[in-house]
Amino acid sequence: MAKTQTRPGLSKKRPQAKPRSGAHKRKPQPWFREKSTILWVVGLVAMGVALIALRSDGVDAPAPGASVANPVVGGDLHSLVVSPDDPDTLYIGSHQGVSISTDGGATWEVVESLNGADAMGWAFTDGAIFVGGHPGLSVSRDGGKTFEQLNDGLPSTDVHALGAGREVIYAGLAGVGTFASTDGGQSWEARSEEVGGAFMGRIQVDPLDDEHLLAPDMGGGAMESTDGGRTWGALGGVQGAMWVSWDQNDTDHIIATTQGSAAVSTDGGANWEPLEIPTGASIVEFSPNDPEVLFAAVLEAPEASVYVSRDGGDTWARP
Repeated sequence: MAKTQTRPGLSKKRPQAKPRSGAHKRKPQPWFREKSTILWVVGLVAMGVALIALRSDGVDAPAPGASVANPVVGGDLHSLVVSPDDPDTLYIGSHQGVSISTDGGATWEVVESLNGADAMGWAFTDGAIFVGGHPGLSVSRDGGKTFEQLNDGLPSTDVHALGAGREVIYAGLAGVGTFASTDGGQSWEARSEEVGGAFMGRIQVDPLDDEHLLAPDMGGGAMESTDGGRTWGALGGVQGAMWVSWDQNDTDHIIATTQGSAAVSTDGGANWEPLEIPTGASIVEFSPNDPEVLFAAVLEAPEASVYVSRDGGDTWARP
């Protein structure tokens, strides 16, 4: 049995999920709309891309079909997502490729068709799974068994962030902006050329409102849009956010993560407090079925370690 890691608990009592109000709060426009800061953010993204390329050391992944305790990710770690259809199915992504677990993170197998996919953002729709990275979009229409490229209509194939609602897929294109597709990724329209170029990871889309979005920004923290990505407000939480996640039943309950630290909000980002996470974790993800169940990922190159908390982050253990 894996040894439980008990960390100093937060002096918090999470409220029960409450009914959503009819209108979302509009936040102030993001501080980096000024031209000089936009250039700084674009430069930061470019530097991050270069570092990722340098760190990817081509470590051999396990043979297809081989089951391992820790996924081999190489020199970086980009994403950890839980399937909305099965809380025991997890995907972990890196520059090198993607591995899947069907037992809650206890064992992992390589997804051969996503080798080199550089999986940063994920979008789950009723009929498909989309993955975004430096090569562009990959899509699976067989439940994640196989993936193929789908880059037609994209103004750029450097897809750093991705998410989907009921009718819309959103993408953050590095150095370009926020784009949206309403036809399953066949064509794309620009929603913002000022925000989205520094996004990285998964774009969260409100299950009840396709216009309400949450995204991690490498130049700042958590960002929110209530008009389908056309305008954005800064929620903060952490600087240089690498991942954001929210409770699917209460989108005021948010976790923002950067390298080695995380913050949690229960009031839609108006207030934040630190969240204890495993040492070195850069991703914390809610389970879609239970907000008390959290998954965290730590890069221990060339592998990654995944941890689970079943008490909202008070204690963590290996699956």
